[in-house]
This record gives sequence, C-alpha cells and structure tokens, in this order.
Amino acid sequence: MAVDAAGTAQIRSALVRLRRTTGLPVAFGGLVESGRRQVRISELSGTATTALSALAVTAGNGLGGRAVALSRPCAVTDYSVSRQISHEYDLPVAAEGLRSVLAVPVVVRRRVRGVLYGALRSAQPLGDRTLGAAVAAARDAEQALVLRDAADELLAAATPPSAPPAAPDPAGGAAWEQVREAHAALRALAPRIADPALRDELLRACGLLAAGDDGPAPGPRLAPREVDVLACVAAGATNGAAAERLGVGPETVKSYLRSAMRKLGARTRTEAVAAARRTGWLP
Repeated sequence: MAVDAAGTAQIRSALVRLRRTTGLPVAFGGLVESGRRQVRISELSGTATTALSALAVTAGNGLGGRAVALSRPCAVTDYSVSRQISHEYDLPVAAEGLRSVLAVPVVVRRRVRGVLYGALRSAQPLGDRTLGAAVAAARDAEQALVLRDAADELLAAATPPSAPPAAPDPAGGAAWEQVREAHAALRALAPRIADPALRDELLRACGLLAAGDDGPAPGPRLAPREVDVLACVAAGATNGAAAERLGVGPETVKSYLRSAMRKLGARTRTEAVAAARRTGWLP
C-alpha cells in the first residue's frame, strides 16, 4: 500500500504541537488508510514502547474509532474501564501504560483523514483547555492537508498533455491559459504552506510548469515574490487583485512589479510578462 509521506509528515508536526501546547507527555496518531474505514497508527511521540506502532483502529472501535465514526473529539478519564468506548485495543493501551486519553479527528472536506491522540499515564480529567489545544493542533493539520490537496488538483489540471496537438503557437490557446492560471494560483498558494519541504516541492512544480526540467534561461534573476506578482499579472489580475491573492498590500505589489520590470528591461506590464515567459520564469 502506498504511503502518504506528506500526510504523515503533517500528522507528525501536529503531534509535536499537541504535546507542546497541551503538556501531555504522550501523543500518537495516523492517517485513515485509503479505501478503508480504519486509522493506521504510524507516528509515536513520548511513548515508552512500540505497542501502539502500526495498530489498525477500525471506525467505531475504541476511542480513536469512535472519534472517526462521530467526526468529533472524544476523551476518557480511565481508558480500561470506560463505558463510553469498546475495548478491542485495551492490551496495547495498557502495555504503554495509558489511562486518560483524548482523540481528535483530522477532518478535510467533511471526511476524516486522520486522528491525533494525547494521553496521560494517570487517571485524571482532561480539561477543556487541554482538549481545545489538541483540537487546534488538528486544525493546523487540516489546513495543511487542504492546501496540499489544492496544490495536487491544480498541478493535475495544469499538466499539459504528453503529446499536445501541433499548433502554430505552442504557447497559445485555451489549454495554455489554464496552465498559466494554475501556475499563478500555485505561486500564490505556496507562501501559505507552513511545511518547508511541501512548500519547496510546490515551488519546484511551479518551475516545471514554467520552464521544464532545465529551469529559467540565463538572464535576469527574479525574486520569488517578483515571480508571484508577474504570474498574477499574466493571469489578468489587477494590482489590487494580485495583492488580495498574495496577501500583501497594493503598494507592495507595485514595488515588486517595478523591480521585475527593471530587471527584465520592460517598460510596461505586458512587456514584463512577455520577457518573463521568454526567459522561463512564467509558462
């Protein structure tokens, strides 16, 4: 079964935040397996054994399965004797010595994509503050997965056919306009991604859309934000629309645009876009 490395990395990051913000000594979690109604525990933090590693938690069973089935956070004060849950997983939970446990689903587009757990080795109530911090960690993971999904969809839509039909102008036509729209959207999306590895991967994909494997041609070196602004301009955005898309002020957009025009030797926005396309900065 294929491993969702990027999704697993988001779960790992969320568990680090969960432990930091809640003070809980143990955290673990995993993703819902594709095509199945079960969570595979893949990430452990603060555990003393490997009893929970690779555990498959079926929807509806145990605390995490209950969180998946209900699509909401669940918690118990003493796992082994709780009447709120079924007890298929008592042995691995007991082997790790866990008593008070919470489970928070990671929900993306109304579908549970994973579960985060936090736990104590003593039986004591987990207050609203602790549960709220755990939910906030799950929300971070949800946002990251939403952004990654959007990037994947844009890349899929923007990938040109392997054998495009011959045309007098290979840079023209509706298909390439869609590529350019997708490129601008991806460039605007990248700065919002907290995971540096995922952000770099997305920017590399943008580079492939613009210039292929060889990268931009020798010539003026544009800053990332200058390329972002030019990509918005190429897609037909005004300075105000570009500012809104990029999350900056209109004057900042003007500044980046002027800088890019100067580097490219362009007198107008249109000339700047054409020059950026010739040199491989834009598709």
